Amino acid sequence: MTDSSSSSDDDRTRDETRDGKPPRRTRRTRMTGAERRQQLLEIGRTLFAAKGFEGTSVEEIAAKAGVSKPVVYEHFGGKEGLYAVVVDREMRRLLDMVTSSLTAGHPRELCEQAAFALLDYIEEYTDGFRILVRDSPIPQSTGTFASLISDIATQVEDILGREFKSRGFDPKLAPLYAQALVGMVALTGQWWLDVRRPKKAEVAAHLVNLAWNGLDGLEQKPKLIGHRKS
Repeated sequence: MTDSSSSSDDDRTRDETRDGKPPRRTRRTRMTGAERRQQLLEIGRTLFAAKGFEGTSVEEIAAKAGVSKPVVYEHFGGKEGLYAVVVDREMRRLLDMVTSSLTAGHPRELCEQAAFALLDYIEEYTDGFRILVRDSPIPQSTGTFASLISDIATQVEDILGREFKSRGFDPKLAPLYAQALVGMVALTGQWWLDVRRPKKAEVAAHLVNLAWNGLDGLEQKPKLIGHRKS
């Protein structure tokens, strides 16, 4: 007949160290406030990219982080606050990547660098780009994706303005062309986000081919060929 107390004693003995003292329990390392905030941002970023703002709940964010809902509210004031920080960070990251990439002297290479910067961001920060191209349900301190594209176009505008002036074109038209070029790259980037074909370098080459050769054959005073004139 098995003695249950003997079995319990055996279990206790196995849990003891050789000197007869019970083993120390391993304590779970507590996160600092900054570490917890970063963890919540990363979890929120992943969930917002996959499910969108409406499809993501505070309960799910908290569960993924292994914390209670009040912890999320303590750091961000709620889902809206967390979403706003995630979007602002991604917008700044993309703008910084594009701005810092424009280092070449030749205008065509500058176009290449701008195209690569956006495609690099899409490749390296896919979740961030998926969040940015969604319609934001709440106001952002850094604006919208459209305003971000406009900010990037402003960087390109100065480059085009100098190039237009050197070729005898009206530099006042540079903003229009800058918006058109950056918009072309951004929309192509949204398409490439899912298909990922062809390879990034080939996509950049084709974008620049269209942009540069279009600019190279630019007419000083283009005219419409259709019947509509206004």
